[in-house]
Amino acid sequence: MFRKHTAALVTSAALGALLLTACGGGDDKESSAPAGATAAQDRANATGQDLNFLSGTAKKNNAPAMTGDWANDPGKPAVKPEATRWTQLTASRAGALDPVVVNGAGFTLYRFDKDTASPSKSTCDGACAVTWPPVVVAPGGKIFLDGVDRSKVGVVKRADGTRQVTVGGWPVYRFAKDTKPGDTKGQGVGGTWFGVTPDGKKAGEGAASGSGAAGTGAQAGAATSVVLFDERAFGDPSQGLAGKGCRNVARDDVASSLQARGSLKIWSERDCTGRSKVVSGDVADLAALGFDNTVSSVFFG
Repeated sequence: MFRKHTAALVTSAALGALLLTACGGGDDKESSAPAGATAAQDRANATGQDLNFLSGTAKKNNAPAMTGDWANDPGKPAVKPEATRWTQLTASRAGALDPVVVNGAGFTLYRFDKDTASPSKSTCDGACAVTWPPVVVAPGGKIFLDGVDRSKVGVVKRADGTRQVTVGGWPVYRFAKDTKPGDTKGQGVGGTWFGVTPDGKKAGEGAASGSGAAGTGAQAGAATSVVLFDERAFGDPSQGLAGKGCRNVARDDVASSLQARGSLKIWSERDCTGRSKVVSGDVADLAALGFDNTVSSVFFG
């Protein structure tokens, strides 16, 4: 009988020790994350490794209404930098700038000569950031790429800890005096602010002055970008495409008109295959060319 009681006591003690260990008792030290985990997360936040880069527009990707780039009233200027859950970068045309990057609401994005691209660094803070609100994205957010190459897009950590979107290494901004989509009032301000192209260069360099009227026909030289409209006569929605060589259209087989400064070749299939047609300048009705709701890829150059 004595041996049985002794065995029971030993078994109970062992079981209690196991339970105490499993519940975290018996140890005065607090539990903590693995060493280096916080530092790794900080690095991910700073470099944008936690962001999601998605092809196409926010609308195509079913972004909720009144969020991200759409959150601000498009009839009012941006007045402060605000990190959003998503932002959209679209290769487009605004005024005389073609190509230029615009956001999801169609507002022109700019670069600042006093910043640097290699390494990426923003020098616009305080009052400057009120006039030129930086495009900042929240941790874990999304960046929709519409005609802008993924390899050209990144983020840089600002002095206040937020992360600013970069194009071609250059931090990008809105301009507070641009009050409606398509405005380019920030172009050339102080000789240091310029619209940003899809590869990070200054928009408008080497381009002819004047915006050009839609449907003006042939333009000299080869086009480097195109805006494809879902409706005839340049009716929205639209999507931009830019670069060199063959480029696939994010939303193919929906274009009914296009705007381009120069010549390019449109194709009926992806990867520049199928039927093709060389066009020069704006085309108000692709049906006249037998390409209504047919464009799947474009060749530049």
